[in-house]
Amino acid sequence: MFRKSTAYTFLVSAVLLCVLLAVFRPIPQFNYDFETFFPQNDEDLDFYQNFKSQFENDNDYLLVALGNETGELLSPGFLTKATSIQDEIQRFNQVDTVISILNLEQPIIGIFGLRSRKVLDWSDDNSLGKTSSNLDQYSSQLISKDGNALLLWIKNEQNISKSDGDSLYSSIKSVFKKHGIQPLAVAGKIQTQGDFIKLMQNEFGLFFGGSILLMLLLLVLIFRSWWGVIIPLLVLIIGVAWAFGLLILLGKPLDVMSIMQPTIFMIVGLSALIHFFTHFIKKLKEGDEKGAAIRAVFKELVVPVWLTVLTTALGFISLYFTTIPALQDFGWTTGLGVLVMFFAVISLAPGLLYLIPIRIPKSLQEAEKLTLLLKIFSWQLKHKKSIRLSFLGITLLCIALGSTLKINGYLLDNLPIDHPIRHDFEYFDMQFGGSNPLEIYISVGEKANSLLDYNVLVELGKVEAKIHELFGEGQAISPLTLVKSINQAQNQGDVKAFQLPSRGQRQRMDKWIDKVIEESDAKVLSADQKSGRISARAPDLGSLKMTTLRAELTEFARQEINPDLLQVRWTGTAYLIDKGHKSVTLQMAKGLGVAFLLVGVIVGFLFRSWRISFLVLIPNFIPLIWMLGLMYFLGIEFKLTTAILFTVAFGIAVDDSIHFMSRLKHELVLGKNLIYALKRTFLETGKAIVLTTIVLTAGFGLLIFSQFGVTHFTGLLISASMIFALLADLMLLPLLLLPLKKMWEKKFKK
Repeated sequence: MFRKSTAYTFLVSAVLLCVLLAVFRPIPQFNYDFETFFPQNDEDLDFYQNFKSQFENDNDYLLVALGNETGELLSPGFLTKATSIQDEIQRFNQVDTVISILNLEQPIIGIFGLRSRKVLDWSDDNSLGKTSSNLDQYSSQLISKDGNALLLWIKNEQNISKSDGDSLYSSIKSVFKKHGIQPLAVAGKIQTQGDFIKLMQNEFGLFFGGSILLMLLLLVLIFRSWWGVIIPLLVLIIGVAWAFGLLILLGKPLDVMSIMQPTIFMIVGLSALIHFFTHFIKKLKEGDEKGAAIRAVFKELVVPVWLTVLTTALGFISLYFTTIPALQDFGWTTGLGVLVMFFAVISLAPGLLYLIPIRIPKSLQEAEKLTLLLKIFSWQLKHKKSIRLSFLGITLLCIALGSTLKINGYLLDNLPIDHPIRHDFEYFDMQFGGSNPLEIYISVGEKANSLLDYNVLVELGKVEAKIHELFGEGQAISPLTLVKSINQAQNQGDVKAFQLPSRGQRQRMDKWIDKVIEESDAKVLSADQKSGRISARAPDLGSLKMTTLRAELTEFARQEINPDLLQVRWTGTAYLIDKGHKSVTLQMAKGLGVAFLLVGVIVGFLFRSWRISFLVLIPNFIPLIWMLGLMYFLGIEFKLTTAILFTVAFGIAVDDSIHFMSRLKHELVLGKNLIYALKRTFLETGKAIVLTTIVLTAGFGLLIFSQFGVTHFTGLLISASMIFALLADLMLLPLLLLPLKKMWEKKFKK
């Protein structure tokens, strides 16, 4: 396969493939949808899908805070300009409705029937003074807590597409620009997705270019020859192009997880090339002819390199067995890209080595100084017990510290603390009761006919009071809100009457209920009035605290609410995302379990021994435990985007063990005893393992500079895990193999 004619055939085929890729260039699509972090095959997700079809999405809205930079908020000029803005936005096709204090009307029931009056009337000074004095009812809802901003609650059409959302948000921004008003804060799905994707596009190009420069620098330092730089660089760039070309042709859009893929593909490819090239240079220095050296190197190393690439790919692909779509997509696409990179290495590198003149520079012709590795190996043999105890002690400490880590995630985890989107969401959390949707499904019990029954409303009032106690000042909207507004209407709009009426008053409002429900924009009640929703907003408190608060409300309902009258159930996008974070331990266990099984089977097949398979897993399990300790010291919490890194780190870290064990098997097959075989393996493979660790650490370390949290933590934690894996493979693995000396020698002698 690696003779000159075959290598040239593969090279020509690869060139033709590159030409086709350039001619029929696939166009990448960027996408960000936080709903891909919902756990699938989950009864709560199925319930929410039915909930949406009955009522509406709880996140298809845009919050806009408007303030008057030149004067008071309630000045007639500013209110008129703000109303013009609202009217223009309302006319957009993708806008369902716009709710604000500017267009809010209050029902009034008098002797002539039902009529409406504006909550805020600025037609003259007298009307403005009279109506503005009653706005305390809307503080933290439609008017900011400090009284300096009013809220436009823009409800866009349901399930709006990414392109339509971008277009709508651009149109809304143009309206503000036209009127010369800059919103104090903006928060919502169409804004966040658009800004996320712009940041993703910038970082994708930045890290792709940064990865190329980093690989170039590493190649110069490692090989110190022009061919040792040009050939790997060509292979890596073409491999990345093939990988992304295939993924795009398969219809996979690029998302927030895709930012790190160019770096992953490149460092995996470079790690493979380092093993091939260092062995190739060694053969040339020993006097082998170039063609013979190429054939010998690729024939000898293609299987162990393939196994290391396969285990890396399987480490990613194992994420497909989680229940989170974002992790599943990242897993199979990255695993497939890693395999494509290996194909690029095998199909391009041999042909390029044959084609390009090779000359070993004087700096590489000098005899290698392996005295440091030899000293380390000798020192290991003299301090076996202390080394084993040290690894055991550190591992136990990390287990103890890691067990104290909390599972906690935030909606905007992926953004840096100082990002403008974070500031806007924090503004709504402080001034308007929150920016995240809070949804509770309610239904009647066996002894009630409607959610509007008086006894049910009493129970509903208890639930709303508890929500107010737990989640802050934001007003909840529910069927009880409709009844309170009718009671206020029967009392000529008196603010004090916005409360649950007496039983007799409730009976007298029956003739008005259907009309008020019909005219209301709030979709809080089903047609048969047997089910509904409590809809509110809450600050982004993190999944840990929100889970505690939700559990407290659930326990309150269990103890204090009569289930025969009213039943409550949590639902909504925020609840599902928090549930995804809460399942992080299960997701990590699934991914690691599959990865352990696959790697164990591969190593067991390679050496025909389950004991060897178990021993190889130990030094690759230790870096994962040490990562727990590092997370503790750095204050990094468990969440979906950090939990998956354990599976990824294991899939990459096991590569060095497989290279070590493959070389050891080769030495033992030649008839050497275990001690001498370990020594030769340590010296021969140790250098390549150190170099690949440097490449991996530097490559993933580049990701630390990302503004996205998932990318930043990937770079930080996996870089550290590579260093931990190097220590475990070179310092611990040989000592674990020594007790099996008789078994090894008997096995290979036979």
